[in-house]
Amino acid sequence: MRKQIAAANWKMNLSLPQAEELIIALLETDHSLNDHQLAIFAVPFPYIIPVKQMLDGRQNIFVAAQNCSANKNGAYTGETSAEMLQSIGLKYVLIGHSERREYNHETNAELAKKVNIAMEHQLQPIFCCGEPLQIREAGTQNSYVETQLKESLFHLPAEQISGFVVAYEPIWAIGTGKTASSGQAQEMHAHIRTVLATQYGNEIADGITILYGGSVKAANALEIFGQPDVDGGLVGGASLVATEFAAIINSLKK
Repeated sequence: MRKQIAAANWKMNLSLPQAEELIIALLETDHSLNDHQLAIFAVPFPYIIPVKQMLDGRQNIFVAAQNCSANKNGAYTGETSAEMLQSIGLKYVLIGHSERREYNHETNAELAKKVNIAMEHQLQPIFCCGEPLQIREAGTQNSYVETQLKESLFHLPAEQISGFVVAYEPIWAIGTGKTASSGQAQEMHAHIRTVLATQYGNEIADGITILYGGSVKAANALEIFGQPDVDGGLVGGASLVATEFAAIINSLKK
């Protein structure tokens, strides 16, 4: 079975004491991870080392960065390089989150550079893609997401894309009052897998983990994760509540 992942994106939330309390509370909840299941915590940069120290030694639990620079090093004040993340023992990094694309104007070409430099430093990207509301309303979401994948990932050889992690975010279903159904999630995930199969073949595409990032909660996780091409979630607000995120972990495919 493909890796099934519950990824928590804390975004810019919590003080350090609150972050530590959340981790402690989560570790005390009733949750379990099988061999093919992972929990990943994408935490704010100041908390990476303390949270990692709290989780080190826990089976199938990892800490991720929320971003990395497209540059190796140099005069880039406020940026964090992939080499820095590698040096503190990270294995995962979010790349191309919708908020980074919108607020920081990250292009597909820039994200291709980030993917390259992350993999050069043995960091597994969790590559985010997805369409805004106007694209969904126009009915062009499939071609929009396909372009994101092609322009940021399709330069990679098959051996590098094998076992990749993609996160689909329907931006129109986050904080808009609109809701994406489990069927809509499955439809796009299947499309993404077909696009990947066209480029790399069915065997590789079938091994790629595709996460859903559209307002996943304990109440809807089991239904969404039950879709055949949905391999877990990239979770925002619900990941800040220990009992909610534990329930989401327990909703991963067994």
